[in-house]
Amino acid sequence: MITDALKVYVTVVEQSHFSKAGELLNLSQPGVSLHIRNLENELGTRLLHRSPKQVRMTEAGTILYKYAKQILSLYDDADREIRLLRDEVTGSLQIGASFTIGEYILPARLAEFARQYPLVSLQVTIGNTEEIIAAVRANQLDVGFIEGETADPELTIIPYMKDEMIVIAPAGHPLADSLAVEKDLLQDQTWVLREHGSGTRAYSDHFFGESGVHVKRSYVFNSSQGVKEAVAAGLGLGMLSRWIVRKELAGGEISELRLRQRLLEREFSIIRHKGNPEGMAVQMFIEKLLAAPAK
Repeated sequence: MITDALKVYVTVVEQSHFSKAGELLNLSQPGVSLHIRNLENELGTRLLHRSPKQVRMTEAGTILYKYAKQILSLYDDADREIRLLRDEVTGSLQIGASFTIGEYILPARLAEFARQYPLVSLQVTIGNTEEIIAAVRANQLDVGFIEGETADPELTIIPYMKDEMIVIAPAGHPLADSLAVEKDLLQDQTWVLREHGSGTRAYSDHFFGESGVHVKRSYVFNSSQGVKEAVAAGLGLGMLSRWIVRKELAGGEISELRLRQRLLEREFSIIRHKGNPEGMAVQMFIEKLLAAPAK
């Protein structure tokens, strides 16, 4: 089908590499080359300048790329409308999510979606916010979920839901019984923090800078689970989403320090690459999430 060849061509152009395109499309490099060669033979012109490190479009290739994107988008629209006539959603969905969303919010939502649309293949990648943004920008993911926002001009940002950040302490911490902790009492404490690049770390750094709280010493973990366990073990204070620590707070394993001035909420956002056609599976997935946010 011509759309298969066009999809291969567009992916090669966007990845600037035959083998990288093959990895994304689950095709061998000879298979990718065959699609491109067939297109060039059909159109009677060279579409790409090939080199060992990358490929570049010829003038004809630039024209084809522009129209190929439009053709693939129109085909997806037609496919979506036809399948909706049969109330059938198929295809694959590559999802990326930052740790808080991917580990504590998304699983239940994916289970609901999978029950309703069992023909959709789902694959989830979890990383920190910067990693998810980079993967969506590189067209390695259909949709991403991040903590906070991004100003990347290549991405479409859709606000998803609010999240509350709280300060946590080991069970029995002297400040845990206070109804309202002044920020001055957080001065020169030891903190357990997430790594740079995570949305949680960006928020905690913003909090320290805005409130003037001085960190005496810090320990860094690259997962919220690690931060949570370290705080429970008495290593220091932490700052995490309430979503992450709800069970531990209820079980008395850790304590919440209630600040007199409540921490600001942050936004969880859905991101998509502006240049990617929105397939039916992606469209339905986002519609379902926005219709009923997690609670």
